[in-house]
Amino acid sequence: MKALVKAKPEEGLWMEEVSVPAMGINDVLIRIQKTAICGTDIHIYNWDEWARKTIPVPMTIGHEFVGVIAEMGSNVHDFQVGDLVSGEGHLVCGRCRNCLAGRRHLCMHTMGVGVDRPGAFAEYLSIPVTNVWYCDPDIPRDVLACFDPFGNATHTALSFDVLGEDVLITGAGPIGCMAAAIARHAGARYVVVTDVNPYRLDLAKSMGATMVLNVERDSIEKAQAELGMKEGFDVGLEMSGSPEALRSMLSNMCHGGKIAVLGILPDQTPIDWNLVITHHFHYTEYQKAFEIMRSGKSGKVILDWTEE
Repeated sequence: MKALVKAKPEEGLWMEEVSVPAMGINDVLIRIQKTAICGTDIHIYNWDEWARKTIPVPMTIGHEFVGVIAEMGSNVHDFQVGDLVSGEGHLVCGRCRNCLAGRRHLCMHTMGVGVDRPGAFAEYLSIPVTNVWYCDPDIPRDVLACFDPFGNATHTALSFDVLGEDVLITGAGPIGCMAAAIARHAGARYVVVTDVNPYRLDLAKSMGATMVLNVERDSIEKAQAELGMKEGFDVGLEMSGSPEALRSMLSNMCHGGKIAVLGILPDQTPIDWNLVITHHFHYTEYQKAFEIMRSGKSGKVILDWTEE
């Protein structure tokens, strides 16, 4: 069959003839109809640091897909040949403590489709039936191929209650744009999306963002002022993987704000914890220090016990 393969440890992908993937008794063979390109696939194409230390070569890549069942293992009884399906791209062991406790997403032995084992950018894909789910044929195939990032956007956007809240999203990639639509649909008051890509920002606006900011020109602080916000954002969704974006988010959250991080940040990304220290007092001014702390309008308050 034809497949898009990371055939060499360098930039690029190669269209190659590979064997149809083998099936086990609990597996389903899917004839791929549509696939979507993920940011992960771009990392693999570019052969960046993450890809170099993660992807075995050769590897058929891709994990966002929709197709029809072509063949089923002997233990598969919940589907029929010809069913329209997609699937979860993370394969778990089913035996570890987390899997047995129902926390399959925390399996330490997870294998990624198109990352650790042959993926969906091919004519056929084989995955366990436990990872297969039925698709409504009335939903467009293009949309069904994007359910993986839509799931990421949904789980991240709804990590916290956003009803009536002000939401900051850093990163206007497809998942960030989806998250903007979800947050608005779930009742957020303001949804502000930041990026440096004008095309992506226009897309975020069309998906329902209240305001979009090109942070190369505009500041988040200015956006707060324009919207009449006085205390920062209630919820932050970091979708970019940019350390600078995370730092700007931290400095624009309200006290008690909640942040969910989906973007993959570089290892050892530093966080300036000094931002949470908002007030300093000599120890003899302890009364003022306690008053500001009790008011709730502070971060950490420091008492200085060195002599003046």
